[in-house]
Order: sequence, then C-alpha cells, then structure tokens
Amino acid sequence: MKRAGARTPGGRPPLTLALPALLGVAFLTLPLIGILVRTEWGELGDHLTSPGTVEALRLSLVVSFWALGLSLFLGVPLAWLLARVPFPGKALVRSLVLLPMVLPPTVGGVALLLAFGRRGLLGPWLEHTFGITFPFHTSGAVLAATFVAMPFLVISLEGALGGLRPRYEETAASLGASPVRVFFTVTLPMVAPGVIAGAALTWARALGEFGATITFAGNLPGTTQTLPLQVYLLLQEEPEAATSVSLLLLAIAMGVLVALRGRWTGTPVERRRGRPAPPEEPAAVPSPHSPLSPGAPLPPVSERPAGSPEHWALHAEVTGFTVLTLDADPGTTIAVVGPNGAGKTTLLRALLGLTPRAHAELRLGDEDVTSLPPHRRRVAWVPQDGALFPHMTALANTAYGLRSQGVARAEARREAQGWLDRLGVGHLGHRKPAQLSGGQAQRVALARALAARPRLLVLDEPLAALDQTTRAHVRHTLRTHLTGFGGVCLIVTHDPVEAVSLADRVLVLDGGRALQDAAPTEVTRHPRSPWVARMLGRNAWPGTATAEGLALDGGGVLVAAEPPPPGTPALAIVAPEAVSVHRERPAGSPRNVWPGTVREITSSGSRLRVLVTSAEAPDLVAEITPQAAAELGLADGVSVWTSVKATETTVVPL
Repeated sequence: MKRAGARTPGGRPPLTLALPALLGVAFLTLPLIGILVRTEWGELGDHLTSPGTVEALRLSLVVSFWALGLSLFLGVPLAWLLARVPFPGKALVRSLVLLPMVLPPTVGGVALLLAFGRRGLLGPWLEHTFGITFPFHTSGAVLAATFVAMPFLVISLEGALGGLRPRYEETAASLGASPVRVFFTVTLPMVAPGVIAGAALTWARALGEFGATITFAGNLPGTTQTLPLQVYLLLQEEPEAATSVSLLLLAIAMGVLVALRGRWTGTPVERRRGRPAPPEEPAAVPSPHSPLSPGAPLPPVSERPAGSPEHWALHAEVTGFTVLTLDADPGTTIAVVGPNGAGKTTLLRALLGLTPRAHAELRLGDEDVTSLPPHRRRVAWVPQDGALFPHMTALANTAYGLRSQGVARAEARREAQGWLDRLGVGHLGHRKPAQLSGGQAQRVALARALAARPRLLVLDEPLAALDQTTRAHVRHTLRTHLTGFGGVCLIVTHDPVEAVSLADRVLVLDGGRALQDAAPTEVTRHPRSPWVARMLGRNAWPGTATAEGLALDGGGVLVAAEPPPPGTPALAIVAPEAVSVHRERPAGSPRNVWPGTVREITSSGSRLRVLVTSAEAPDLVAEITPQAAAELGLADGVSVWTSVKATETTVVPL
C-alpha cells in the first residue's frame, strides 16, 4: 500500500508552473514575515497591555461578536432562501448579497452613511421614531462590520446547503415534520460544518473591519475605535506598537484559518468520512417469541397505540409526466413495477406532494389532502437509500415521525424501539447511520416509516439492500404488518418475489402510463409489458398480428397456436425452458426455427441460461441443463439453431 502523500512516478510539477507558484507564495508570505521581523519582541507585552490597546481589543470583541450574532440571525435564513427556494431575480439577489465582498470598504461606509446616517434614507426616521443614531456610536461599528462580514457566512452556508440532498428534508416532511422543525432538526445539524466555517470567517472579517467603520461610525476611542483603527493611528505616533498590534490581529486571523483547515464552504454531515460501516450481520435465527418469527404476529389494531390508522381508502388522479387514476380499498398493497424512467418514483413523489413533474388529486379515506403540504398528508416514505438522518441514532430516527406528531418523548422512543425490535435491529438503536451496514440502515428506515402511523405508505425499493435471508424475515414482518394496516401501501420494486408475495395488485408503468393493473397471478400469466415479462425471466417480443403470424418488431415472424386477429398489436411470451437449442437445423414439428450465435452463457441455479442472437429474429434466452450444454459443445461464438413450438407461445393483445 502506498504511503499517503507519497509522490507518484511522473508526479513532478512542470517548472513553468512551479516557479510562478513559488513566487506567488513568496509574494504573499513576505509581508507577513516583515511583521515578524520588525516586531519588538521585548516590548510586545507592554504594547499589547497598554490601556488603549486593551480598550480597543475589548471594543473589537464586542463589535465582532455582535456582528456575528446579527449575521447568523439574518444570514442563515438568507442562505437557506438562496439555496432552497426558486424565485424570479434570484441571481440578482445573490449578486447584491455578495457585493460587499468586492465593494471597497470605504464605499460601503459611504453607502451605510447615505442609508442610516442622520441625513440618509432611514436615519431621520430611526432617530425621530426610536431615538436610534448609528454614526459615531458603537452600534454603527456593529452595523458596518455586519455589512462587510455577513456575505462570508451566506456564501459558505449556501454552498453547504447546496451539497445537502433535499431527500433528507423531504423524508422528514413525509414523517410529519413542519418546515420549521425540518430546518432546525435536520437541515441545520447536517450543515453544521458550513455554519461553523462561515461563522468563523464572518467573525474574523468583522474583527478586522476598518474602512466601512471609520467612514460610517468614525474613530472615537472607547466608542468606535477598534483594533484596526488603533493600528492606523499608532502608525503615525508609535510604529513599533502598531507592529505589535498588527501581529496580534495576524495571529488571530491565522488561528481561524488553521482551525478551518480549508473547510471554506463546510461539509454536510453525510459527506464526512467517519468510521467504516460494519459488514451486514447475518440474520439471527428467530426464537419462538422473536418479532421476526412467523409465529409472532404484530399486536392487533385494537391493542396498538392511540392514533394508529383504521381505514383509509385511496383515490388518486395523477396528471403530468405520470398519468393514471388509482383506486384502492383499505388494506391493499400495490406493487409498482416498470423499467427505469417509467414514472414509478414520480408517482410516489406526486402522492407525497414533492414534485412539480406530476400532480395528484389525492383522497385518503374521507379526507381530500390535495391542498395539504407534505407534512400534513400522513404519507410516510422510504426512499431508495433510506435517507436516515446521519446526526441521529437509529432510535432517534425511528422516533422522529412520532415526535413530529406531538407524541411524548418517552412514548415515542418506546414505540420506536418496538419497531426496531420487530425488524431485528433493536440492539442497534444507539448507533448512528454511519455505524450501520447498508442492510441494517434499510431496516431502520423501514421501521421509521412504519412507526410514523401513516395513512398511506410508499416504499421505494425498501428491501433492495438486504441479503436473501434477512430479506425473507423482513418481508414476513412487513407482510404481517400490512395485513392489519388500515391504509394503502405502494411498493416500487424490481423483485418479482416481492411483487408476488407482498402485493394484492401489480401496477405496471411505462413512459408514465399504466400498462396493466391486475392481481399478481394475472400479471405473471399474461404480462402486458416486455419489461415485466423479462423481469419474470421470460422471452418477450412485441409485434403485430398478421395472417402468417406475429410480425415481430425486432424482425422475424413468430407462429402461435392462438394468434389474435390480424392487425392487433400483441406481445409474444416464451418461457426460456420452452426454447430448444440444436447444432443442426431441426426437423419435425417446430413451427419457429431460427439460426443464431451463442453470445453468453450464465448459471441459473442448477441450469444454464444461453443468450442467442440472430439476424432473422430478436435475441432470445434458452434454459438448458449443463449436461445438454456439454453435449452440444456450447460456448461463446458457437453457431446454433433455436426452435419454439407454436403451442409453447403465449400471445397477449396490447
């Protein structure tokens, strides 16, 4: 393993770039060295403890900390607005906010004087109404320092907010948290590094402010004369003392930068490198009383906490990218399947009220929730990555929805612990997400949604990160809960086992439209989507019925035993085990025979799946035994013939 920081071969920088870079470092460093060389070290203590310096330092600290507080009060909401809310003229507003960073400080002082001075735009009104006068007052120095320093906080925090995925805030809203609660419990803690970095830079800039202060607030000892202003005066009377005070300001600024170590824009909690997540623990064998045991069902609805859902039917009319009407009785579980880009996640986000791509007229039970914001819809969501709040423990994550709904802390934690126990991660309640494996985190995310007492439950690939054994246990627990659930559950999945075992209906989407909405057995027998048929392991070829057979879109003609009327768009479905593979052209009864070439051989349990490409027909997959493959001498690139009996072909009109 290479040592961190070791030079790699060929890593020497070109001299034409290295030399100017070194000159640049020397140019920036030499003035600072000048301060160190010219400092009278023997008199440094006397210079820094003189009454004027002590008073100026005290005033500088007062002004800088007041400026920091005012910047936090105004700048944090402003940064959130710029990072999260689209509005006309946003670029102009951002430019105005950052303008003090490039504006000459004296020009900023003049601008403040013309706005808040005794003859400024607001100055006379403030003095007459409230008796407030900013020029030549400490409050004026605070105002000047805030004006030039606050942009550092805004730009730092906006960058941190821009790096924070909205998925966390959206998930918090789906659990019932209001926007204000989301901001203070999720957003701010996750961008804390950005806040700290911006606050440190803001304070350091306010501490060193000179031009705007002297122009707007004046240079009155004990009132507005801060350390930078004192340095300016000392240069005229005591240059040695000015050098000592400059060294103090230099040390403070350098200390701030060293403490930040390059984190100018801050880093959201989710990006920070922490301890590596442990590997997925093997699922424990459930005991007879374990919540994961098939013999341990969840408590009946009558014994669950007050506020648990009872009966909420679903009616949704979705328009936009995804267009469909969805009706479901209480207790119905719908599996939503389809290829990437089919509109599955868009459908879920429309029901949550989180996307402009689609709009859902949504009714849950007797209540129309269309006009309600996401946090009041009682629609709980598990996104694909779980979106666990990284600054909270697994237990706090699970209790978050209950706490957002006003449940007492002790009761929320007790109920949350129960859900963690049911999903086999109760012993991990004290861990934070960074200390969980992917499968453990997914189970915690599922527990969090189930604990939120939703009316509608939407799950986006909720079991994708689990191993097969754990997935079976969690699937059983989820199915047991859904049996007594009084609402409707939508599950986006690519797993046919989940679709069949968990769902009462399967909704097939493609291009934002519903191709099929039927019971799992019907979708399995007669899939109307090539993608679904392939998900189920079948060959699926769309085409149009003709008098000779089904003219396939990918080329070739397929003869079926029961073809639809000519001109009918249809989907031909052939099981891989119904495809025969030969080295020579077969003779006999097969009606569909094509030459081809073996392109791939993969293992599927105790059998092999052989992909065959052909210029006369679409690609197809045959399933044969390893013995048959050996007898045929199959390998990549081998020429073969494939055949399918007409009676083995199912044709579904589209």
